[in-house]
Amino acid sequence: PRQMRFTVRERVSAGGEVLVALERGEVEATVDRIANAGFESVAVGFIHSYVNDAHEMMVREVLAERMPDAMVSLSSEVSPQMREYERFNTVLANAYIKPLMNSYLSRLEDRLGAEGVRCDIFLMHSGGGIISLESAAEFPVRLVESGPAGGAVYAAHVAARQGIGKVLSFDMGGTTAKICLIKDQAPRTSRVFEVARTYRFKKGSGMPISIPVIDMVEIGAGGGSLARVDAMRQIRVGPESAGSEPGPACYGRGGERPGVTDADLALGRIDPDNFAGGSIKLRPGLSETALATHVGDALDMSLDEAALCVSEVVDESMANAARVHAVENGEDLSEYTMIAFGGAAPLHAGRVAGKLGIERLIVPPAASVGSAIGFLRAPFSFEANRSIYMRLSEFDPARGKGLLAELEKDATGFVRTCDADGEIISEFKVYMRYSGQGWEIPVPLSQELARQPDGAAFLKRFEEDYTRLFGRPVAGLDVEITVWSVKASTPAEAVEPVSLMPAGTKARESGRRRIVDPASGRHQDAATVERSAMSPGQHVVGPAAVTEGETTIVVPVGCRAICQPDGCIDIQVKG
Repeated sequence: PRQMRFTVRERVSAGGEVLVALERGEVEATVDRIANAGFESVAVGFIHSYVNDAHEMMVREVLAERMPDAMVSLSSEVSPQMREYERFNTVLANAYIKPLMNSYLSRLEDRLGAEGVRCDIFLMHSGGGIISLESAAEFPVRLVESGPAGGAVYAAHVAARQGIGKVLSFDMGGTTAKICLIKDQAPRTSRVFEVARTYRFKKGSGMPISIPVIDMVEIGAGGGSLARVDAMRQIRVGPESAGSEPGPACYGRGGERPGVTDADLALGRIDPDNFAGGSIKLRPGLSETALATHVGDALDMSLDEAALCVSEVVDESMANAARVHAVENGEDLSEYTMIAFGGAAPLHAGRVAGKLGIERLIVPPAASVGSAIGFLRAPFSFEANRSIYMRLSEFDPARGKGLLAELEKDATGFVRTCDADGEIISEFKVYMRYSGQGWEIPVPLSQELARQPDGAAFLKRFEEDYTRLFGRPVAGLDVEITVWSVKASTPAEAVEPVSLMPAGTKARESGRRRIVDPASGRHQDAATVERSAMSPGQHVVGPAAVTEGETTIVVPVGCRAICQPDGCIDIQVKG
């Protein structure tokens, strides 16, 4: 709100030159006004402070003198990058959640201590790594979207174990589905993402936050996503969700509208007596009533047709999101393997993979808690970014070398708060663009090039990546660097490669069930196999349901699911 904004007279140029000096007396008077208003957290953001932070540091000094108990967030520390709108949004978000997060973390530490826990406490951050409690308390904005980041880390670990170079991770839970591209066992990352979208899943409708984050596409498609028929007589699913309370209609907790879980139950994919290991007894009659009332009757459809249409809308939405994401990143999904996890993903992954032309689908062990397992697999890491504008026609190798060394020191310092003595690996990249363009692309640098920067080599790397994304380089334009980045991390956990097994004997069936095949819309007699009873090499041919306490893997008609030595269910998908 306007009444919570306080301005002072100062100005720094884009090159870091002080054009209008900040007067300490004006800062002191402004801080006194802030103190008298009773604020407990202060965000400080000045134009071009990412180049020269002297004025922001002066404000911090005055705040420490006059408001010693206040929490302070400087934009030059939280997000030292160009584009004031994104940078100010980020520092405001950090300041907004800092008191609350500090309270949470303090209580967590106290409660664990009271329970006798004496070990260090670490938290997952949005970039896919682990940071210390102290770092999380100072930069809580870096915890946004940290849960889904754990899932991408888990998928990357499975990919490393199986030696897969290109993976599409598919995480579908109760409210949303997340899709991430993983190449060479490393999730794709970004330095800007959106929160608080007006249209939750529409790009450009939210508030941009400028921090390192695993690049994911999120859509409102989860087990609890609710279905409806709109004024155009079209079926819509999500983003509104029933959550866990009251949950889908079949929970019997008062929910009257059908969710995706109701459709899955009506299609025979879920055993009503074995949902959540039998701890929740589903009521198929309530699903049927909800689907008929809110979908079938409105469109003159049978129960099977209504349920299948709800499921197909969800699956096509997820497939389309993956297609768009792949095109934006210059990737061909037919070259990818899908790794599915989350409680709802194994129910839908086979159909989504078929729509995308993906021929191999892997469902790892404990898929329903894949994100949590990713937390345990993640390395200690921290990424330091800084905007320093430099054209390659005026490239300064010494300045570039010094800047990367400084960022490496900063990033390493954060990792050392978690691991004082272990090995640390540094990864370097710069964000580059043609002069006149509005946005840049990330360009990874080799260790050699980062230690001895060379303008011609930078140009060569940029043109290679630009051509891969957009088909060809642009002749006659200068190239410029806008952001320099260094990620420091402990080495990835060593994995033991898996020797994949071909299909051997058939897995023992535990029963039969009727499942509606989405491709034909017809009921199929499907085998039911307990996952825990499958031995390496055993297989089942779809239509089939591989069941476990937390989820069910639906094997489409004609597809073969093989149990591999690491416990993964490896499905050969037919489009």
